[in-house]
Amino acid sequence: MIDAYEDPGRPDCRGGWSYLWWLVRRQPGRSVAGALLGSVWMVLLSATPYLMARAVDDGLERGDMGALAGWTAALVAVGAFNAWLSIMRHRTMTRVRMDANFRTVKVVVGHVVRLGAALPRRTAAGEVVTIGVGDVQTIASALTVVGPGVGAVVAYCAVAGLLLSVSAQLAVVVVLGLPLIAVLVGPLMRRLQATESEYRERQGVLTARIGDLAGGLRVLNGLGGKGLIADGFRRDSGRLRDQGYRVGAVTSWMQAVGVGLPTLFLAVVTWLAARLAAQGAITVGELVAVYGYVAVIVRPVGYFIDWGYMLGRGAVAARRVVGLLRLEPEPDGGTREAPVEPAVLHDPESGVRVLPGRLTALAGARTADTAAVVDRLGRYAPSEATWGGVRLDEIPLPRLRARILVADPEADLFAGPLRALVGGCREPDEAEILRAVHAAVADDIVRGLPDGLDSPVDAQGRNLSGGQRQRVRLVRALLADPEVLLAVEPTSALDAHTEAAVADRLRDAREGRTTVLTTTSPLVLDRADIVYHLVDGKVAASGSHARLLAEDPGYRSLVARDTDAEEVVG
Repeated sequence: MIDAYEDPGRPDCRGGWSYLWWLVRRQPGRSVAGALLGSVWMVLLSATPYLMARAVDDGLERGDMGALAGWTAALVAVGAFNAWLSIMRHRTMTRVRMDANFRTVKVVVGHVVRLGAALPRRTAAGEVVTIGVGDVQTIASALTVVGPGVGAVVAYCAVAGLLLSVSAQLAVVVVLGLPLIAVLVGPLMRRLQATESEYRERQGVLTARIGDLAGGLRVLNGLGGKGLIADGFRRDSGRLRDQGYRVGAVTSWMQAVGVGLPTLFLAVVTWLAARLAAQGAITVGELVAVYGYVAVIVRPVGYFIDWGYMLGRGAVAARRVVGLLRLEPEPDGGTREAPVEPAVLHDPESGVRVLPGRLTALAGARTADTAAVVDRLGRYAPSEATWGGVRLDEIPLPRLRARILVADPEADLFAGPLRALVGGCREPDEAEILRAVHAAVADDIVRGLPDGLDSPVDAQGRNLSGGQRQRVRLVRALLADPEVLLAVEPTSALDAHTEAAVADRLRDAREGRTTVLTTTSPLVLDRADIVYHLVDGKVAASGSHARLLAEDPGYRSLVARDTDAEEVVG
């Protein structure tokens, strides 16, 4: 099975069927073993009727007890060996499925990480969730055809050969029966793939909407829009339910055909064999054998239909995975070196110039305007921004990310101990963590948790308040200790007392390093070395907080409005 740290390989993204075949080729030994074990297992199942026929003809009819005992012993030995083969086949196919599952997970997660900030702009969160929750399992289940599927084909051919030795007429019926079943099932297969694809697409859209609603439910409730959104969600979920009924209808026909056609097949062949036995064309033992052969072959025929259904669903799921894997990350053609020494960050579009080693604040009536400046300075949006005179898009992205950090107010918080959550990919010692905790005024959070830094935190910090989550994110940013820290609204959910403490301690913690904050809080703006007042995304004025209060009426109005705003307790 694939190792957690092993390279999963480069997937074949030409289509759903190509991706499924790639998963098979990535484990050739196991796939061949599964096909071989499945083939031998199926063929030995068809050998059982032959042994029974020999026991009847050579033992019972002739009264030869020695022959009867010999064929009976052979029957027991073959049954015992086949039971062992069945166990090994199942184990092998379980490993094939698990390998496909883990390999797909690694490929998808690795690609999502490479997409990085481009992911939300390229696809919906619901699409990624649907792939991880449902499509991965569907793909893994489809690979069942590798073992028993190949075995079913081999067993079908073997039974046709055995029937040929009994009656050419019966062999022809068996050989022609499978193509006939394929012709009958084919339209259902195509219909299933179409309905399944539409169902999966709608499911992804609805999953994304659930995530959006969960994140903005309080806002919607405050605006009085909860009922309107609930009505829309009810309509969409109703459409998804109706589409699920359509998928279920096709599936039920597939399952009905999977049971009915093999049974009808068994009846036809048995009727022909009985007529031949009545006419004396075949012996009683051969009649028993024919019935046994057909009883055995019913299983492969039923498998063909069932696996056709599984492969159809697997191809649909694989196409969704391939669609995600085809998304390309933001182009990175950077070849120039970043400035060796701390240098000026400049955003020509807004006019913001960030001096190295200074605490800079961006204030604007619209949060989106100041956040857009941060996105450009952090190279999360196309721009002509420069660093030390070098355009950011000309610097290799990994080197840029290693020195410039954008602290987003909604950055994900993963479940786990608080120590690991704030440490990130580093393993800082406890003294470093405690210094960052103190700088972010998060001491009370650590003291309030039952096991301190070792206390578990829920995914997205759901067991923390809004202000606590904000301070935990700030602790994580400070521990990363970037050369340039760009923080968007890092104190917006804090009360005035905590906000003032954070502003003071953050300034001390980042002494001599470049820091940019977006805020309209006078408590934070007063600690900044330079403040840029943005109007419609452009710098309208700059200077110290005190100077702007005295000289810029627009800035004074903006800050006064913030002062009068209701405080949010963190």
